[in-house]
Amino acid sequence: MNNKTIGFIGLGNMGGRMTRCLVDAGLTVLGYDTDTQRVKTAGAQVADSIAQVAAESGVVLLSLPDSKVVETVVEGAEGLLRHCREGQVVVDLSTAAASSTIRLHGLFAERGVQYIDAGISGGAAAAEKGALTLMIGGDEATVATLDWVFAPIASKVFHMGASGAGHTTKTLNNFLNAVSLCATAEVMVAGKKAGLDLHQLLDVLNSSSGVNFATQKRFPYIVDGDYLEGGLTGKLMNKDVVLYIDRVRELGVASLNASGPLASFGLQVALGYGDLISNKVVDAIGDVSGGVRLHQPL
Repeated sequence: MNNKTIGFIGLGNMGGRMTRCLVDAGLTVLGYDTDTQRVKTAGAQVADSIAQVAAESGVVLLSLPDSKVVETVVEGAEGLLRHCREGQVVVDLSTAAASSTIRLHGLFAERGVQYIDAGISGGAAAAEKGALTLMIGGDEATVATLDWVFAPIASKVFHMGASGAGHTTKTLNNFLNAVSLCATAEVMVAGKKAGLDLHQLLDVLNSSSGVNFATQKRFPYIVDGDYLEGGLTGKLMNKDVVLYIDRVRELGVASLNASGPLASFGLQVALGYGDLISNKVVDAIGDVSGGVRLHQPL
C-alpha cells in the first residue's frame, strides 16, 4: 500500500472532475468506476476492482450517487470493509444520509480505519476549477493530515464536527439550494407571463430582498436558453430534498417548507426531465403553466 496513492471510487459528473484536478496537481490516482472510460478520461490509473483500490491506496475517496450505493461499495462482498487496512483513511464525498455515515464510521473504526464525511458544494464549474467548498465531519486530527488531498479540489474546507456533521451540513445547504431554485423558477415563469423583461426583473431581484444564488448565478443564463448543463440532475435534487426531510425528522425539527421543492422537483421527474440538470425545473413549471419557455416568445 502506497500512502501517497489516492484511490477514487466513482468518477462520474463530480468525481471525474475532482480526479482530473488531483492528477493535474501531480498526484497518483487509482480510479475505479463501472465505466472504465471515465477513469481514463480523468487521467487516473485504472483499477480492476474495489479490492485493488483498497490494497494500493492510503487514502480512498468516494463520490457516489447516494447512501445505498455507498453502502454497497463499503459493505458488499468485495467491498472496502473486507479489503481495507488499519491506518487507511476513507473520505466520502457523496451526498449521503448522515445516519448511514455514522453507522459506517463505526464499522470502519472497528478495523482501525478513519471514515471522514465531506459534503461538497459548488457544482460542476467549481469542481472543474478545483474550487469546491468542503463540509467535513470526522476525526479532526485525521482531517488535518488531508490538506494535500483537499488542496487540489477545494478552495474552502470547513471541519463541522464529529462523524455525520459534514453530510448533515451538506443536506441543509442542498435544501436551501432546492428552495431558491424552484421558487425562483416559479417567479421567472410568472414574470414571463406578465410580459416583464426578464433580465431587468433579475436586476431588480438582485438589488432587492429576493436575491439568492439562483437569481445571481443561474437565471441570468437560463433566461437566454443556457441551462448550465452538467450539474445536479432533477432526480438527484429530488433525492436531496427527501434526505433533508429524513434528517430533520431524525433531529425532531418540523419540516414546514419542504412541500414546495418536493413538489417542484417531483414534477420535473414526472414530466421526463429527471435525468437533466435540476435547472430544468423551470421548464416543468412552464409546462403546467401554459407551455412557457423563458427564452422563447409566448
